[in-house]
Amino acid sequence: MTMNRMTTGILAGLLQVAAMSLASAEIQAYPSPKEEPLSADFSVSADETPVPVYVAKVCSLQPPERKLVRDVDESKVADTSFASFNLKGTAKITVTTVQPVKSAQILPSSSGVVPKVEGNRITFTVSKPGQLVLEINGDWLRSLQLFIDPWETDMPTGSSEKVIYYGPGVHEVSDVVVDSGKTVYIAGGAVLYGKPTPGGKTAAVFNLLGDDITFRGRGIVDGGRCPVHTRSLLYVSGKRIKIEGVTFRSSSSWTMPVRRSEQVSIDNVKIFGFRANSDGIDLCNSRQVEVKGCYLRTFDDLVVIKTDKGEGEASKIRVSRCVLWNEFAHALSLGAELREPLHDIQFTDCDIIRDKGREWSLRVYNCDSAPVRDILFSDIRIEEARQFLSLFIGKAIWSKEVERGHIDKVTFRNISLTANTVEVPPVIELRGFDAEHAVRSSLFENVTVCGRRLHSGAVNQSEFVFDTVVTP
Repeated sequence: MTMNRMTTGILAGLLQVAAMSLASAEIQAYPSPKEEPLSADFSVSADETPVPVYVAKVCSLQPPERKLVRDVDESKVADTSFASFNLKGTAKITVTTVQPVKSAQILPSSSGVVPKVEGNRITFTVSKPGQLVLEINGDWLRSLQLFIDPWETDMPTGSSEKVIYYGPGVHEVSDVVVDSGKTVYIAGGAVLYGKPTPGGKTAAVFNLLGDDITFRGRGIVDGGRCPVHTRSLLYVSGKRIKIEGVTFRSSSSWTMPVRRSEQVSIDNVKIFGFRANSDGIDLCNSRQVEVKGCYLRTFDDLVVIKTDKGEGEASKIRVSRCVLWNEFAHALSLGAELREPLHDIQFTDCDIIRDKGREWSLRVYNCDSAPVRDILFSDIRIEEARQFLSLFIGKAIWSKEVERGHIDKVTFRNISLTANTVEVPPVIELRGFDAEHAVRSSLFENVTVCGRRLHSGAVNQSEFVFDTVVTP
């Protein structure tokens, strides 16, 4: 009897703590501008607080069609939905759809979040920051992206000598130059549209040029009004730069090029892109860069590292805890333009939830003369891939140099591929160029495909590949 009473008391206490935890959740959700179109597919609330659901354009082509195109016009896109809010504690999320729900899943699977379905309503709980994707009735195209942001503090309320402030509402912006020591703050509920460049001139909407610069907030920067191949949304060149929290949408070129920079932090950034060359984050000739906790879904490379000739090496780069949706090219990669040394680069603890592209999920793509060494891909969960892993030295349409490069000491550790929707078994490819320009000392450690451990016979190797190890 005593034990039963004790057990009952413990259970009652746990229930009380859980109830208090749910009751004490705090939500920051920002009203949308009246002019901004919202999703017709979903409505969202967090602990009964309404959360605006925005839309972003994404490629609507089926994977086989994507192999045949280089560009995507307005006839080849669809609207996907996204919503975001700041969270303290544990909140119940309610999603209402316009159609009956037969099935629902939340990605990444590693989140462990399981939805409950009742008619056209889906409910689940969240208790920490992160990015989730809700797919209804198997529709991966018109999905709902839910961005749970950390609590915001020290928010500016207006512009000053050191702060460039954009408050709630719709703004048009163009060629904003941000120099050393300044902060750009884009408030929740603000949507900034980049203006087209005069005469088709190539430029970025925001240009961070200097040192000790911060670019943050919970608003949206949109490039959809700019002709294709004319504007990046955020250009970075400097030292000690922090970028946090902002959503970037519909860039007409690379979304966020980071060039010749050092000590850069990119945290909790969300990027959607549907146009040709709308790369997510391009880290070019930069050092001591950290990309963490981001969400990317673009029609070209997601996070890619490059080195242009004469602009310095790329090193000490860390990419972690990102949720990635690969629409066309590579999810995590180096290349194609590799013309200065690259070393000490790590991609860790990431989820590739979808891969609808024609290129590779993980790749070193060395099309020029750079020596590449000490690269780590670790603890990456891939839920779908068409082309799996690739190390490549050779010529391609992007090659500018006669001399070929080298790839040494690339490790793939704790990589799992579910691949349950792929028509053809995914490929692992290692390609050297000649005996002097070879792929050397590659390590595959605890790599699994559909629950089975990788074996050496599954690695497709060319003649100029040496000292490959597959373990266990």
